[in-house]
Amino acid sequence: MFIIAKSFASVLVFAAVYFISYWLLFAQILPENPPSLATGFAFLTAAGLTGWFWYSARAGSGIFATAMTWAGIVGAVGFSVGFFGPMIFSPQANQGPLLGLFITGPLGFVAGGVAGLIYSLSRRYLARSY
Repeated sequence: MFIIAKSFASVLVFAAVYFISYWLLFAQILPENPPSLATGFAFLTAAGLTGWFWYSARAGSGIFATAMTWAGIVGAVGFSVGFFGPMIFSPQANQGPLLGLFITGPLGFVAGGVAGLIYSLSRRYLARSY
């Protein structure tokens, strides 16, 4: 039940931070630049704050919770970079955002999960060895 509530709250945090940072901050600071630049900055800000919320609101420090936290954070960052990077650096490529959807997002999720698992197991092993 806690995971469902935390996931729903994370979606709300992401949406709120994205719209607030886009309309109140980045669209006002970067009006002459392409709108994708403000969108990219707002998305990265929202992904970072949502990742921080997800990490700080964890119920326990179990192996699965740590691995899923890392997977969510690294997957969101990978998706953001893969989705908005081609829009910023190569706006004429109409299939650029698919990189984030199909490659960097899922690979970031898997890499974050593996890194979180290794971190959690090493932390548990080091705690037992002392």
